[in-house]
Amino acid sequence: MDSSIFPPATSGNEDGVIGFSSIINCDMLLDAYYHGIFPWPFEERSILWSSPKMRAIISMDNVHIPKSLSRELKQDKFEIRVDTCFADVIDACASVKRPDEDGTWITRKMRKAYKDFHLQGYAHSFEAFNKEGKLAGGLYGVLIGRIFCGESMFFHESGASKIAFCHAIDILRQHNVEIIDTQMVTNLTKSFGAHEIPIAEYLSLLKKLRDDKPTPLR
Repeated sequence: MDSSIFPPATSGNEDGVIGFSSIINCDMLLDAYYHGIFPWPFEERSILWSSPKMRAIISMDNVHIPKSLSRELKQDKFEIRVDTCFADVIDACASVKRPDEDGTWITRKMRKAYKDFHLQGYAHSFEAFNKEGKLAGGLYGVLIGRIFCGESMFFHESGASKIAFCHAIDILRQHNVEIIDTQMVTNLTKSFGAHEIPIAEYLSLLKKLRDDKPTPLR
């Protein structure tokens, strides 16, 4: 799978953009992630394909769990499940209101593609349920070999998404995942140990760790 329908991941402009498309489907997603590229909506009708010159990652060898979060984990407030309600998770990620954002970047077209990608075994969700059995938070992403590409997270109850992420780290580690690709460094990902590396270094890691066969997580 060395050939690709996309230009090289290193060919992007200053913003990392390598091209646009009017469609998005499972074949395109697999091709993109396998070559270090990810989709970003430009508008409801268009998909921007991106590979920034710097990529943020969390190495499983250097994960940091904040002390305050370690205390929350001991409270056992949520039950963590994997891939039991992927559609609910991505829909919740799309609908949650975020500061300084007008609407959602997870368009209907993207949700459809990722739901299909989940059915093929590549996209996964980690879900936190409260004691009443209601979905309280979670996250989803794409697993390519031993790299997990985190996409988005949400919470309805404080701490739910962070706790789901902590458990996701443990589960992914058990499946020999070595790198979590967070795309960019945020305050949250930085608290877990995210840092930036040049795209060339990321592509070198990807080439060593990628595998186009889906890996069941449960």
